[in-house]
Amino acid sequence: MAQATGDPQDGGPGFGGPDAVENQLRDDARVDRPTLFEPWFDWKDELVEKHGLSMSIDYSAVFLGANESPSEDRSSGGMVRFFGAWDLVGRGTKNTGTFVWKVEHRHGYTDVAPSGFGFNLGYIGLIEPPFSDQGLRWTNFYWRQRFNQGKVTVLAGFLDATDYVDVYALASPWTGFLNFAFSTGSQTIPVPNDAALGVAAGAMLTDNLFVIGGLVDSSADPTEFWQGFDSFFSDNEYFKSIEIGWTTTQDRIYLDNVHLTLWHVDEREEAANPSGWGANLSWTKHLGGKWLPFVRAGWADDGGSLMQKSVSVGFGYQKDPGRNLLGFGINWGEPNEDTWGPDLSDQYTTEVFYRWQVSKAIALTPAVEYLKNPAQNQEKDAIWVVGVRARIAL
Repeated sequence: MAQATGDPQDGGPGFGGPDAVENQLRDDARVDRPTLFEPWFDWKDELVEKHGLSMSIDYSAVFLGANESPSEDRSSGGMVRFFGAWDLVGRGTKNTGTFVWKVEHRHGYTDVAPSGFGFNLGYIGLIEPPFSDQGLRWTNFYWRQRFNQGKVTVLAGFLDATDYVDVYALASPWTGFLNFAFSTGSQTIPVPNDAALGVAAGAMLTDNLFVIGGLVDSSADPTEFWQGFDSFFSDNEYFKSIEIGWTTTQDRIYLDNVHLTLWHVDEREEAANPSGWGANLSWTKHLGGKWLPFVRAGWADDGGSLMQKSVSVGFGYQKDPGRNLLGFGINWGEPNEDTWGPDLSDQYTTEVFYRWQVSKAIALTPAVEYLKNPAQNQEKDAIWVVGVRARIAL
C-alpha cells in the first residue's frame, strides 16, 4: 500500500490521498527493485535535488471480462499520464509553494470502455472509472501552498476532488481496488469531474486532529478545462465538502485515520441532476506495518449519487513497503432511488486483488469481483468479473 511517511518539506503526504500528484510521485520513488530504467530515475532525482522539479510519465491499461452480460462481456482501455510538481517558492523549507499539474489521454480498446462496463452488465457502479474514452484531458492544474511549518495546506486552481475528499490508502484506481465501491464515498458521493476550478485547504488543528474542506465547480469538463472559469463564475453550481478527522501523526494521515465527511452539491441544470447532501464515515488503521483493515460507510440524500446507502469493509496486506499488495473488500449498497427509481435490489460487491510489483517501473494487478444482485439486471442473481491492470511508471 502507499506509504504515508516523510516530512511535509519532502513532498508530504500533506492532506491528500494516494492519487494526489505529490503523493503518487513520492510513493513511486520508494519502490525499491532493480530496473533497466535506473539512469532515467537517477536523472529525475537530480532534477529534484537541483531544481525542485518532480515529474513522471506512466501508462496504465485495464482488461475486464464477465461470465454473464446482457450486452458486451469484455472491456479494456488505457491511459497515459504526464504529471509533476515544481517547488517554486520556499524550496528546502516546510512552507513550499508548488505548481502541480497532470495531463492525460484516456482511450478505450473496446466499444465499451471500463468506466461503463459495470452499467453494461446491469450493475449500478463503476469499475475502474478513470479508464474512459475521453481522449486528451486535464486532471490537475493548480498552486499548492503550505504554511505554519507544513501544518496548513491551501490548493487553488483546477482540482481533482478525489485527491482530498474521503481518502484512504487503498482508494487509488491505479494502485488499489478496481471497484469504486471501495474508493471515494463508497459510491454515495456524486464526485465532480476532474479539473474542477476551486479551492481546498487542510489544517492540523492539534497534533492529531485535522480538518479538510473544499469548494469546486460541479459542472467541470476536463476535456475543455479552461471553460471552467465561465461555469464557475456564471453557473454557480458547486460541490462543497468539509471533513474532520483524527490521525496518529500528520505523516500517516491516510494510513491511521478516522474521519467524518459532510458534502453538499448544488442542482446541475445541464446534467439534470438535483441538489443533495450526505455524510461519510471512515476508519482505517495500519497494524504491525503490514495490515490495513478498513470500515467505510456513506449516506446520501439525493444529489445524483449512485448509492444512497453503502458500507464497505476489508483489508490490505503488504509484507514489505513498496512491494506486493493484497487487498480484499466487501460492500453492501442501496441504489439511490432518486437517481435510478424505486424497488431496486440492494447490491453486494466482493473484490480481491493482488498487486505484483514486477520491478520499480512495472506493476501487474489481477483481480476478481463477485457482483451479487446487479440492480438493473434482474435476469442474473450474480456476475463474476475478472480483470487485470498493468502500470508502467517512469
